[in-house]
Amino acid sequence: MRNFKNFRFFISVILFAALITSYAKATDECFEGTSRAIFKFNMALDDIVLEPLAKGYNKLPSTIRTGTNNFTSNIGTLLSIPNNVLQGNFKQLGHSIGSFTINTTVGILGFLNPAEKIGLKPNKEDVGQTLGSYGFGPGCYFVLPILGPSTTRDSIGLLADTFLDPFARVTLREKELFGASGNTLDYYSVKGAGSIDFRASNDKNFESLEKNSIDLYTSLKSIYLQDRENKIKNSIEDQDEWGNLDN
Repeated sequence: MRNFKNFRFFISVILFAALITSYAKATDECFEGTSRAIFKFNMALDDIVLEPLAKGYNKLPSTIRTGTNNFTSNIGTLLSIPNNVLQGNFKQLGHSIGSFTINTTVGILGFLNPAEKIGLKPNKEDVGQTLGSYGFGPGCYFVLPILGPSTTRDSIGLLADTFLDPFARVTLREKELFGASGNTLDYYSVKGAGSIDFRASNDKNFESLEKNSIDLYTSLKSIYLQDRENKIKNSIEDQDEWGNLDN
């Protein structure tokens, strides 16, 4: 009973906060000076840590890189399942459940992707997208330390994801689910691997953007906001060469 009350309270907070975000445009900056300072910190961290790791990762055999991408994407599908339900998108729900089940079993814990070969292609969904599908606006834009670009709505969604995501429940919150168990190290290991895989896959894109952008901060802001808008609409139009920006 107590857990149910906590759940209701948590959902109420999310909906109230999401309602507030509808009054601000994503192009509005809440703390631009602070965001630009955090952005510089993130870029320095990328130069020192993430970029060297990504370049080293790109030297690994393609089978290892593909397997890592498949594995982290397969785990990411778990978050899509409850969001498919909340969005009422039952076609994608079938794709998500089918893809995860087949890839986890036949695909050897997700390192292979046989589900794609039979036409199962689940979209990646999260709470931020679900709130967007309900008509909640993004709110103002800002940059988070390490995590990077975000909006008020997506930051609320990011927190909610840790409650709704079955993988986060098993690892980050260390709650057993269908006999599966894990710990925080498992959670951050998978998230870290996904980040390195994404950074490595887009290494040339990053280099080109840094070289050709007059204002890198503004360029990444534009890419992020367009990417989120496309994901909310489940749009495949105006897609550029960048991979999934949620890694």
